[in-house]
Formats: sequence, C-alpha cells, structure tokens
Amino acid sequence: MNDIRPNIIFITFDEMRRDSLGCYGGQVIKTPNIDALAAQSIKFNGAYTPSPWCLPARSAILTGLYPHNNGAYSNFRDEVLSPEMPNLFNQLQGGGYHTAMVGKCHFSPLPYDDIFADRTLENDFEEYYKTLGIDDLFLNDGKSASVWFYDTYSRWLEKQGYLAAYREKMWNYEIDGSVFDFPGPAYYHPDSWVGNTASEYISEYDNDKPMFAWVSFSGPHYPYDAPVEYLDRVDVSKIPPMSMKEGEFDDPSRIHHASYNGPDGKGPGIDATCRAPEGATKNFSQEYWDKLRLNYYANVAQIDDMVGKVLDSAKKKFGDNTLIILTVDHGELLGDHGLWGKNDCAYEQVWKIPLLVKYPCECDNPMVTDAMANTLDVLPTCLKAAGILPIECDGKDYKELIEEGGYKYIFAEGEGYIAVTDGTCKYIHVSQKSEFRELLDISIDPEEFNNYIDDPAHVEKVSELREQVISHFFKKVLP
Repeated sequence: MNDIRPNIIFITFDEMRRDSLGCYGGQVIKTPNIDALAAQSIKFNGAYTPSPWCLPARSAILTGLYPHNNGAYSNFRDEVLSPEMPNLFNQLQGGGYHTAMVGKCHFSPLPYDDIFADRTLENDFEEYYKTLGIDDLFLNDGKSASVWFYDTYSRWLEKQGYLAAYREKMWNYEIDGSVFDFPGPAYYHPDSWVGNTASEYISEYDNDKPMFAWVSFSGPHYPYDAPVEYLDRVDVSKIPPMSMKEGEFDDPSRIHHASYNGPDGKGPGIDATCRAPEGATKNFSQEYWDKLRLNYYANVAQIDDMVGKVLDSAKKKFGDNTLIILTVDHGELLGDHGLWGKNDCAYEQVWKIPLLVKYPCECDNPMVTDAMANTLDVLPTCLKAAGILPIECDGKDYKELIEEGGYKYIFAEGEGYIAVTDGTCKYIHVSQKSEFRELLDISIDPEEFNNYIDDPAHVEKVSELREQVISHFFKKVLP
C-alpha cells in the first residue's frame, strides 16, 4: 500500500542574492519559474542564513542547529557532523521516506592543500555523505570541488570530453579572476546537470515510500561561469550600480579594511582577495566587475530554467501532494561595498536570503510575511509535514513561527564570527587575527556604509545585542 504522506522537494542555490529573482524585485533577468512558485507559496521577506560560509550554513540546515551546537562551524577545520547526530536525511529516512541528494553537499571540509591544477583526484566524500542517511546520491559537490575531486558529475563530464577544459579554466583565476564562459554547451554545465538529473530522478521514481529529495545547485557561486547561451538573457541596462561609498574602508578597524585595501596581517580577507590584484578588491577594473555581474545573472537565468524542469517533473509525478521549499545557503555581495564573496559578512546582500515554502495542496493560499525566520526551520517543517515526531533543535515549523510573529533576534555564526540582528540593527564581532566590532543600522543607513559601534545614540542598542550574543552561547558553554 502506498504511503500517502507528502513528498518533499527541497531546492537550494549557492550564493544567490534574493534581489536577483523577480519575485524579490529583481529586474535584470526573468525568473519565471521561481516567480511562479512564489505566487503559490509563503514568501518570506525576513529570512536569514545561519552562516555566511557554505559548510556551516549547509550543516545548520541539515541539523536544524546553529553551528556552535552542531560543531560544524568552519569551511576549513575538520569538524564534520557525526552520522549519529539527528539530521534531515536520517530522520526522514527513519520515518519511512526514501531520501535523495542531487548536487552539492559540502557537509565536509575540502582538503584544499591537496588539490592539483593538472589532475582531478579521487575522494571519500561520497561514502561519508551516504552515512548521513542519503539513499540515492548524485553528487556535484560544487563547481570547483568537482574539478578538484571526482564525483558523479565530474566522472560524467570527463566521459563527455569537457572535464579537462573546465579544469583548465577553473585554475586560470590569476588571469581571469574566476570569471569566464563555461567551456562547452549549457547542457554540460554543473547547474544544467543538477537540474536534468533531478528532473529525471523524480520522473522515474517508483518507490512506494514518499520521496525526500534535496536538489542542490552549486551556482551562482563563483567561478562566474555562465554558458554563453545565457548571456543574452541579461538586460545589462537594468544591472544596478554597485553600492559603494568613497573611503568606507579607510578605517583599519572596519572588518573588510584588508579585503578592500589589501592584506595587512591584521584582518580577515573576503573570498575575492585571492583573485584580486595585490589582494585588494579596489584594484578590480570596471570591465572586470561588468563581466562578473553579467555572468552571475546569466547563471541565475540558467538555474531558473532548471528549477522549472524539476518542478514540472514533480507536478506530473506527484500532483499537489508535495511540500516544496526553495532557498539558498547565503547571498553574495557582487560588487557592493567594492567586494565580492560573503565571508565575515552581515550585509543584507549576504545575510538576508530568499525563502519560499509551498505546502501540499495549498496552491491557492499564497501569502507574504515579514516574520523573521531562517533555514534552521527547514528540518522541523519537513518533519511535521511528514508526520514524524519532532527532535530538539534550534528551529521551528514555519507555520508555527509565523503564528508566533517570527523570531525577535536572528544569529549568524562561523569561525571567529558572530552576528545578531533584530531586523534593523546588527551587531557583528569578528575575532580573526585582531578583534573587530561593528554595529550596522539599516533604519538610518540602508546601504550599511557606516559603523555605529561608538555612536553615543546607539549605546543601548549595542548593549542589547551584546546581551543577546551572551545569552545565545550561555546554554552551550555553561549549561
């Protein structure tokens, strides 16, 4: 007898800004498939990521726990999740669901020191990922990762004759700054592979158990490598100017002083610095920025096409008996503040993310909410929809959260990084090489150019948010 509980399709992108999507006001490209889903969903205007790094953000989604509670707080330290820890896959699997992952996992740090420009290496990531409760794994563990280490996608790409060319382009970052046209037709691009593989998997699914499938696109995360077929989908006249302020990072106490001006040994560097001339993003030319942003938006247009294929397959296979959640791990600066990347960022472009939730058989009940939420809530939402007993975690079911009015405070964490927001003001503390503290206030500075940490008018707000940080960690450190 077939299980009539809802199927669950969880779609994520890597480093996608919410304002690149039409449903969140984007005008540079058309995103008709994601917009159509939004028109049938709960659209969150106050959703945040729990981390501005890939691995901590993804592990937080997987466990429903903030990084300091699940232990996976760094892209670089070997702090992986235990297979014994309750997570999205093993809880659904144990509750009678058949689980699948198509695309990027990145639940384990990559051995960056072991990679080579002239070869792709074998890895043991796939076996580890399966221990987390994944029945069927089709792995493209990120654009760069699939060039460095063999996975399902790169093995396939090699058979098609394009892996060597992709690897050469990927390693040419000292010349192209990680901006290039994908060296082949769009069909062979990793995001097309993820969309096509997921669509085919859903269409051919014949298990009596309900399906949980995480469809995880590795774009538009850098390298900015859209297929040339998609470049003309971008209306360059509508690409907004980069949001910048002259002298914003002159003060060495600013978190991104070294990223913008060049390494000084005192502060952290954002993703772009290892691609920037002399390690300073201020040295990127306008021509570079124009090409980077063109490729980024073109990649988003490509992903929207693939989302359409996945949703069409799900509709044909399951009808409306599907919970669909669409979101991202974090955003991207894309030239705002003169930077690209996301590390150590609490800016709106990185921290605030798109989130669409379409409950089964509720196509005619869309809504828009300003309730503050985050992606820790994915796990409890899926378990409740599946009729599985809840587990202790840091998230809540989305409908219950909306009824409560949303979170009063949201946090973001990472290695040497903590941030908290009440939706208007943000307190950020970075402890990397030196100590950095900032207070951003979007009510009076919506582009977040200024640091109000020492402003007398913000003394009470700084105190309030610091108190929240202490309370946030207190139960873990001194239970």
